[in-house]
Amino acid sequence: MATARKKQISLIDTPYYHCVSRCVRRAFLCGEDKVTGQSYEHRRGWVEKKLLALSQTFAIDICAYAVMSNHTHIVLHVDVEQAKTWTMHEVITRWHQLFKGTLITQQYLRGEKLIKPLQQILEETAEVYRTRLTDISWFMRILNESIAIQANKEDKCTGRFWEGRFKSQALLDEVALIACMAYVDLNPVRAQMAKTPETSNYTSIQGRIKLAIKGKQAPQLLPFIGNPRKHMPKGLPFELCDYIQLVDLTGRCIRADKRGYIENSQPEILTRLGISPQNWLVLTTQFRQCFHGAVGRAQALTDFCEHQHLKKRASVSICQKLFA
Repeated sequence: MATARKKQISLIDTPYYHCVSRCVRRAFLCGEDKVTGQSYEHRRGWVEKKLLALSQTFAIDICAYAVMSNHTHIVLHVDVEQAKTWTMHEVITRWHQLFKGTLITQQYLRGEKLIKPLQQILEETAEVYRTRLTDISWFMRILNESIAIQANKEDKCTGRFWEGRFKSQALLDEVALIACMAYVDLNPVRAQMAKTPETSNYTSIQGRIKLAIKGKQAPQLLPFIGNPRKHMPKGLPFELCDYIQLVDLTGRCIRADKRGYIENSQPEILTRLGISPQNWLVLTTQFRQCFHGAVGRAQALTDFCEHQHLKKRASVSICQKLFA
């Protein structure tokens, strides 16, 4: 039986989540159909464009993503504090970028004066919208539904485009976060769809590298802000150059005929996080196979299970082994 979504997401424990959606029957509905030879590669662009657009409307940031031929990987950061700073007008305006809203919210945005009972309903509705704009399920629902409708229209058919609901994993600490991001960014390299990270289309790492060459960070992605410290600004607690170097070096070690290893040139980021080169390669090549459910060091996993009232700590033994 599938785990209830509320058992998989706990913003008390972490704002970071890894989400995966697969095309129905794992068909290459965003790639090249091996039977007919028809290419649907352009749909990967649809997913990327919609994903980045939604991050500008929701209080949810994109840390990493890879749009593959028959599935997508996304690492998300939920920013509840940002949503709390929005005014009622901003919340309703954002929601109307996605849906029509109600007659009352439409009247409000037109500048019509509302009587007191309607004003109270408006305020209550705005709070519902505010909550939804920090909800991963709403984010993924809008993303996947819009792509399914667009693809079905193109194919002149009806029915499912994606398998059941998306899968999600809580990333409970820095180690889980950086390992999952690298795993996601290297998906096309492992699948032999690209030879290097910078040539892997429809991935976050390609966008980050292109702008890093110009000394910039990707504006639609959660920025890298350096190592953890007091009074940190919003962003990923790593150096961008370290991360790009780490992904590139890891990609060089992934070979079909050889396990590979990271020698003395391993980036300082692995040393700081306490991950051995051998364990790092397992994490970045077998992340989804190794972990089922939340991911993090043993204590973080224990706290998560207590908050979620879970009796078993799934994957605790493998977490202890690989994050040691």
